[in-house]
Amino acid sequence: MEDEKIDHFELSDDLRICRIINGMWQTAGGHGQIKEHDAINEMLSYHGSGLTTWDMADIYGPAEEFLGKFRMLLAKKMGLRELGNIQALTKFVPSPGRMTRATVEHFVDKSRRRMGVDSIDLLQFHWWDYNDTSYLDALYYLSKLQGEKKIRTLGLTNFDTERLQIIIESGFKMVSNQVQYSVIDQRPEICMVPFCQKHGMKLLTYGTLLGDFLSEGYLGAPEPTRSGLYTLSLQKYKHMIDVWGGWGLFQELLEVLDAIAQKHGVSIANVATRYILDKPNVAGVIIGARLGISEHISDNCRVFRLRLESEDLNEIRSVTSRSNDLYESIGDCGAEYR
Repeated sequence: MEDEKIDHFELSDDLRICRIINGMWQTAGGHGQIKEHDAINEMLSYHGSGLTTWDMADIYGPAEEFLGKFRMLLAKKMGLRELGNIQALTKFVPSPGRMTRATVEHFVDKSRRRMGVDSIDLLQFHWWDYNDTSYLDALYYLSKLQGEKKIRTLGLTNFDTERLQIIIESGFKMVSNQVQYSVIDQRPEICMVPFCQKHGMKLLTYGTLLGDFLSEGYLGAPEPTRSGLYTLSLQKYKHMIDVWGGWGLFQELLEVLDAIAQKHGVSIANVATRYILDKPNVAGVIIGARLGISEHISDNCRVFRLRLESEDLNEIRSVTSRSNDLYESIGDCGAEYR
């Protein structure tokens, strides 16, 4: 692998993350059989490359346990001090309902035990039902646990701008919101980005590669049938492509991205990732890792040397400007989950 400089971002006073974050949703199933031994050993390879930031959730199957076992293996191979170079981000995704201190603390402690950490670097809170305002109670207790050092920093996942306003007005300090953001899904730019700029919040983005659709593998390819959507990610983002403008327009976008990629000597995925990394208030992009099945470490690292030019952006805009308005079709960030 070429020696690439890894870009970092100071998300808070005591949390510095890689701008490309290794996503672990794929460990929850629906992306091929991931074997624990292979997964944990591949985590060592990611770490050795400098991609040391991991994004998981309490509902992502064995993700937190994998992180804990990876930490033990890393300490054995490189010493306890090396553990300080891992950034472990997880999510608290409770079922809606009454939130008590005991309930919130139980789940936070469970995540801490599984991850093998005293304090969670970034706890990102998700809430399914806005009609149940108990999410404010959960945030109150999470803030208390942060004060007790069980959590270092607090963020959110898939909250819309209206609820962010309520949360900020309630006095809670959030460093980030994790949202879907890609070349085709630019909904965050309508309300979310201006709000975050005003209140000092950053965005962590997922879906930036549309579950691998933004790659050479789909350039010039016929529209996949349902049976060809062999992962949950492909199923999810094929629907997004359909709403955005359909397979024909998507092929035009891939052709433009491929031309830009060839011009800079990188991949389509690199161009799509850099495009979002350059957006205002984006701290990092989460790229899913199918640990032990396929890896793109070297390719991911090439993003850091890529610099898109104004003519590249104009070429991309020439296609995206002809798409449907996803904000109008779907709503604000996270609306697709509610």
